[in-house]
Amino acid sequence: MIKISRLGDEKLININSLGWNDFFEEQFQQYKHQGFEAGRITIENKTNYQLITKHGESTGEISGKLLFISATQSELPKVGDWVVVSLFDENTKAVIHEVLPRKSKISRKSADKKTEEQVIAANIDTVFIVQSLDGNFSINRLARYLVTVNQSGARPVVILNKSDLCGDVLDKISEVKKLNENIIVMAVSASNSLGVEQLKEIIKDGESIAFVGSSGVGKSTLINALLGTEKLKTNTVREIDSRGRHTTTKRELIVLPSGGILIDTPGMRELGLWNADNGLSQTFSGFEEFAAQCHFANCTHTHEVKCAVIKALEDGKITQRQYDNYLKLRKELKYLETKQDKFAELEEKRKWRNIGKEIKRLYKNRRK
Repeated sequence: MIKISRLGDEKLININSLGWNDFFEEQFQQYKHQGFEAGRITIENKTNYQLITKHGESTGEISGKLLFISATQSELPKVGDWVVVSLFDENTKAVIHEVLPRKSKISRKSADKKTEEQVIAANIDTVFIVQSLDGNFSINRLARYLVTVNQSGARPVVILNKSDLCGDVLDKISEVKKLNENIIVMAVSASNSLGVEQLKEIIKDGESIAFVGSSGVGKSTLINALLGTEKLKTNTVREIDSRGRHTTTKRELIVLPSGGILIDTPGMRELGLWNADNGLSQTFSGFEEFAAQCHFANCTHTHEVKCAVIKALEDGKITQRQYDNYLKLRKELKYLETKQDKFAELEEKRKWRNIGKEIKRLYKNRRK
């Protein structure tokens, strides 16, 4: 339940229950005495935002200045962001002037051909990576999600949903643990409410939880079970291939009655990695231990002599699947790094070309 306090005749929301803490308070100090308010983005629409401040819910639009100084889409407000706003129309409308620094962010490479970052959600404490124990289960896809979440700065928790449809739940848990034995793994069944109470124990008052996973894994059903009401629309999954349609079409921040903040995200058919070297190291921590023992510092772990990773594979200390998946993700990150360098070079050329055109235009005007 959102906590309410009173100031005169006005009911105020205690924004600590929305995830506000000392980190954001410190960042907000420079704006506090200028008459601005702090708000958290709850929904990102195409032309505006829904946000919540201590005064309640508002519809917000980005200021012209913020739009001008934002070099990329990733710098604009995203669901979970804390923003600096001015309120009007009895606090129902807002202008968004700044985005406060993020404690964490879940990012992926943009799904289109552009080499750009797409921020999925910001300021998350824990990410529930949901996979279903039917035909949807994929350890390789799970590893990709773990790399992304580990890079974000949030804590990953793997949720294996639809456990009532699986006859080898313990084997699946063991398979996940082989990626990293320290990963928290929980088997639940949202439709039967099995394990839901245990999930509630993980969610603390004032903490933000994001749900990620592909379509049909039951994220919306899980959130409805946690809320105790059918707030989010759900769809059935095709039995032939265990695929679901995108029930959730936009990211949305929801405050739990029992405390805690949930962010539902649309199912993702593609999760391209973005600057996730550290996330790769954390997810495949065993590989990093062996890689540190390689004879060559720049070892690619594919053909070099005295490669400790290849030796670990031969000795059965890592599986062929783990090895193949690690190399695939590592190769993807290296390729992305190359594309980013080329993109940055082209952007730099474009910038100076535009500056040159502007100088010529000014010089031409002076001669008139």
